Amino acid sequence: MNKGKVWKYGNDVNTDVIFPGKYTYQPMEPAEMAEHAMEDLDPDFAKNVVEGDIIVAGKNFGCGSSREQAATCLKAAGIAAIIAPSFSRIFFRNAINSGLPVIELAEGTERIAAGDDVGIDFSAGVVEHDGNTYRFPPLPPEVLAILEDGGLIPHVKKVLQG
Repeated sequence: MNKGKVWKYGNDVNTDVIFPGKYTYQPMEPAEMAEHAMEDLDPDFAKNVVEGDIIVAGKNFGCGSSREQAATCLKAAGIAAIIAPSFSRIFFRNAINSGLPVIELAEGTERIAAGDDVGIDFSAGVVEHDGNTYRFPPLPPEVLAILEDGGLIPHVKKVLQG
């Protein structure tokens, strides 16, 4: 069970506020991208996020442009997972490719507040919060393998090396 402190956001958090568009074409390493994570939505995020923290948001997280930096900067900032009722399909795939778990949780996100602790069991499909258990479809073994290997590229390298 992965446990972490919650950062809470609303509906339709778009990639322009996850990783500001003004940095899109500036070459940066992931650690530098993390310094700008969420800065237009939550200026305190990058200064205060801790390895293992979890984002809980409303519907349609990651909407907007297809920039993969949005997932990369959150992963580099230390976010262990994002829980939301729904995600933009492109962001969802970018997150998995980056090794950042994304959990579609149909109910319960509205009861979770900033600063709360949540636990996630990815293979069992369980989120625990304040004595409550919420279920989501468990991540398929293939997705779990990508996440465990740190993203798609490290996973493919591992598979090719046998």
